[in-house]
Amino acid sequence: MIESEAVRSAKPLHLEVAEAMSEVAASLQAPMDLDETLALITRSAADTIPGIVEASISITTKTGEIQTLAPTGPLVMRADFLQYELGEGPCLHAALEEPVVVVEDLANDARWPDFGPKAAALGFGSQVAFQFEAGGPNTRGALNLYAGEPRAIDHDSIQLGGMFAGQIAVALGWARQDQTMTEALATRNVIGQAVGILMERYKLNSERAFAFLVRLSQSSNTKLRQIADAVVAQANENAER
Repeated sequence: MIESEAVRSAKPLHLEVAEAMSEVAASLQAPMDLDETLALITRSAADTIPGIVEASISITTKTGEIQTLAPTGPLVMRADFLQYELGEGPCLHAALEEPVVVVEDLANDARWPDFGPKAAALGFGSQVAFQFEAGGPNTRGALNLYAGEPRAIDHDSIQLGGMFAGQIAVALGWARQDQTMTEALATRNVIGQAVGILMERYKLNSERAFAFLVRLSQSSNTKLRQIADAVVAQANENAER
C-alpha cells in the first residue's frame, strides 16, 4: 500500500488526470453501459483528485425525488441519504440551486447544522458538489466529492471536479432515455436491498456487505447488478416458503 502511494505521488498530477480522462472518454463511445460509465467517472474522480476519498452522483427524477448513483462505497451512500432524509446538505443545494457548493469544514459549517456533524461522524471532513444538467430539466443533479480532512478542497480540486461533472453530463445526455435512467436507478435500489439482506443474514456491517457483493462479482465475472438481483431473488424465494 505504501509503495503504491509512493509510485502514485511520483507521477505528476496532470498525467494522472489525463490518464483518467482518457479512460472515461473511451467509455463514452457507443454502445455505452450507463452504470459502468458513471461508476468509472466517480471512481476516477476519487482516485485522481487530491484529498478526495469518496464520490457519488445525486440525480433528480421526474417525481421530484433525488437518488444516488455510482457511489464509490457504502459510507458515501449513507452521507448522501442523510442529506435526502434531513432535507439539507451540499448535494441537495448543488442539484437544485447553486452550480458549485464548497464545504471546508463539515463538522462546523452553520449552513448544515444537522447534516454536517453527522457527515463528520462518518469520517468526512470537507465536501464539494457540482451541479450538472443533461437532457433537459428532468435530468439534473450533482457530482459529490468527499474529502477525509477539513479544508482539503482547493482550487485544483474544484477545477478537476468540474471536468468530471462535465463528463457525467455528457454520459447522461447520451443515455437520457427514460428506460435507461430507470434501469440505472433500479440498479442502485437492488444493490441497496442486497446489502441489507447480507447485513442481516451474515451479521455484517454495510461496508463488509458491499465488499462481499463486489468479491462475488469479481470472482464469478458477473456484473454487480446481476449478483444483487440473485441475492434479492433468493431472499424472496426463501420468504415465500
